[in-house]
Amino acid sequence: MYIIPAIDILDKKVVRLREGDYNQVTTYDVSLEEMIEKYQSNGTNFIHVIDLNGAKNDFSNQQYLFDVIRKTEMKVQYGGGIRSIDKVKELIDSGIHRVIVGTQAITNPMFLDELSRSICGRERCSDNVVIAIDVLDEVIKYSGWMESSPIKLMDYVDKCLALGFFRFLCTDINKDGKLGGAGVELYEKLLDHSPFIKLIASGGVSSMKDIEELSNYKIESCVVGKAIYEGHITVEEIQNWNLESLMSI
Repeated sequence: MYIIPAIDILDKKVVRLREGDYNQVTTYDVSLEEMIEKYQSNGTNFIHVIDLNGAKNDFSNQQYLFDVIRKTEMKVQYGGGIRSIDKVKELIDSGIHRVIVGTQAITNPMFLDELSRSICGRERCSDNVVIAIDVLDEVIKYSGWMESSPIKLMDYVDKCLALGFFRFLCTDINKDGKLGGAGVELYEKLLDHSPFIKLIASGGVSSMKDIEELSNYKIESCVVGKAIYEGHITVEEIQNWNLESLMSI
């Protein structure tokens, strides 16, 4: 398991939300460019960038984010406001390593079917597309976690798998932004249901001890944000962990 540092952007500022609540925002005095430079200079080669404006249908950040991301040599996992198949293709073709799809996949019944036909025919879906599953008490949330889906969690996973999507970014909203530990119980349920999925854990990681606990499960990677900004996990610790993970493969 490896660690992917997260950079969440709201109104062109680096922030973290608590439980996905836009009214509970912590803003950090650092720019996206500075965070990318910090990670890159310390040997990190993979980052997770989320457009929080885009997640709620405000695309005022989008061009700024694309301009910054295109300048970096790091692999980028990008999400927030991806509403069309053309946008997914555009991002992949422009060099984005992984594109996260969430709301559109939930609200448009044909989106994943069309995406599967468009993307899986030329690339492996699991390599380029990440399905976001944001979960609050086993209910799937979308549109910046402001809406609830009637689709049952495991039924949704099964649908995605049937269409060729194997990589999932699962955020336990109950844990997110609290630094109270990761949602191990939720990840266990997902992996018990579908042992072969490539699972990216997100939410609640507060220390390297939490990272070690997650590594006991068949989790591909975990996203870490607030713990880095608050000084609970250092960039050097991430670098060392990821190097050891690569060496153990």
